[in-house]
Amino acid sequence: MVNYLEKNKTCLAMIFVQLAYAGMALFSKAAIAKGMNPFVFVAYRQVFATITLAPFAFFIDRKKADPVSYRLMWKIFLISLFGITLSLNLYLYAINFVSATFAAASVNTIPVLTFVIAATLRIESISIRHSYGIAKVVGSVIGLSGAMVFAFVKGPQVNFMNWFTPNQKTIPNMNLSSKDWVKGCLLMLLANFAWASWLVMQAPLMKQYPAKIRLTALQCFFSCLQSLVLAMAMERDISSWKLGWDLNLLSVAYCGIVVTGVTYWLQIWAVEKKGPLFAAAFTPLALIITAIISMFLWKEILHLGSICGGLLLAGGLYCVLWGKDKEIKEEAIREQSDFKEEIIV
Repeated sequence: MVNYLEKNKTCLAMIFVQLAYAGMALFSKAAIAKGMNPFVFVAYRQVFATITLAPFAFFIDRKKADPVSYRLMWKIFLISLFGITLSLNLYLYAINFVSATFAAASVNTIPVLTFVIAATLRIESISIRHSYGIAKVVGSVIGLSGAMVFAFVKGPQVNFMNWFTPNQKTIPNMNLSSKDWVKGCLLMLLANFAWASWLVMQAPLMKQYPAKIRLTALQCFFSCLQSLVLAMAMERDISSWKLGWDLNLLSVAYCGIVVTGVTYWLQIWAVEKKGPLFAAAFTPLALIITAIISMFLWKEILHLGSICGGLLLAGGLYCVLWGKDKEIKEEAIREQSDFKEEIIV
């Protein structure tokens, strides 16, 4: 059992990350539905994340971290601005203009976007001469197709355990104009592009600053400052900033401590171990987990299209992970062979 956990710790870590993201979708949607300003939500979330990570960054990475140069500090600041602050604020603002289903499904474009960005920067290989290259491309396409099927193809109802009653609703329908829908879709895609870029940028950044926890804390700190400035500019009503002992406080605390604080560090660690595509490939799991939780908690109806989409998501995920694992093994074999040749010479 211990050997199994050790061998698959990166996979288990990314599964936990997607569980946390599923909770984020539920909590953030509930808080914003109650009237909380999305920019204020992000600001408080980053405050909680910074406070949570600061002591760990100071004590755990104290010996690992070298002094940060002025140039590196600016680089971390800009990566935080483009990757974390921009993506979070765009996502939570866009969720007002699209359905929750579309928001959850659109996040699954991140593996494809990550693959395209990483391939463009030559961080990921796309050689179709090898089976692993084909698997990564095909898996990304299948995963994206599964997400779209999950979100938009309904099909016959699946009355699981016969608990669904007609006209039962938990979340009011959104009466949005086509203009608002298009705006929300574009903003959501921009948010996903910013997040995919953040994942890709972590790999070269960690080579310059290998203290992972302190790097995560620095990015959260800069994002906290940036989000506070943005929120104060967008929301000047003091009453909108008040937090009570209610769902809003629970939501920002969960998203700040668990999602931003813990999962960001886990993602950076996974990127260092397996690369950005590996971390992004687990993104579809959040959609499936969210749907399952919604089904049990709110008795939401399930359609055959959702089941088929989930199967496609799982198949695409398997293809990407198989291709990435095979690529790592073949690279290790080639490096070992080159090393032996150098010794012989």
